[in-house]
Amino acid sequence: MIEIPSDLHPDLVPLAFLLGNWAGAGVSDFPGAEKCNFGQEVTFSHDGRDFLEYVSHSWVLDAEGNKVKPLETESGYWRIDKDRKVEVVMVRDQGVIEIWYGELAHQKPQIDLVTDAVARTAASGPYNGGKRLYGYVNSDLMWVGEKATPDVELRPYMSAHLKKVVTPEEVEAMAKSLGDLPDDGIAFFK
Repeated sequence: MIEIPSDLHPDLVPLAFLLGNWAGAGVSDFPGAEKCNFGQEVTFSHDGRDFLEYVSHSWVLDAEGNKVKPLETESGYWRIDKDRKVEVVMVRDQGVIEIWYGELAHQKPQIDLVTDAVARTAASGPYNGGKRLYGYVNSDLMWVGEKATPDVELRPYMSAHLKKVVTPEEVEAMAKSLGDLPDDGIAFFK
């Protein structure tokens, strides 16, 4: 279920499905880099202004699913206009700053993004741009990223399947909102 916070800026209602803390795993595979499974934590939050704040941390996982080392960190800001056009400004720990533009699909929670501008520091690796697809599927957040470099044409390089993280505070709030349950608990489901 998608909840819309009462203090969410009205322009952001179409992006409400992104809000919250997400965690999961995925696969990274790109020529010149080691193929790996990775874990990821993503947060989309808001403070009442007309943007969502985005933070993502990912790390390499070993065969048993344990964290091995950091993989990538991103942060940025997401906006949407009245025509469902999405704009994202993103900074990556590898020394890359990107501006992405895209669109929220009609009548489904899916966003297609393409880089419009890329700036790189001297320390960053080669990177020309990319595409991303985010989708809200059966209450989960899934995404796939494509990238291009001077030597590699645009191709998928990362994808992940993330589940909503529920904090103890959220569980308590949900329990309080249920009201009084029947003593036997079974009648609640009839």
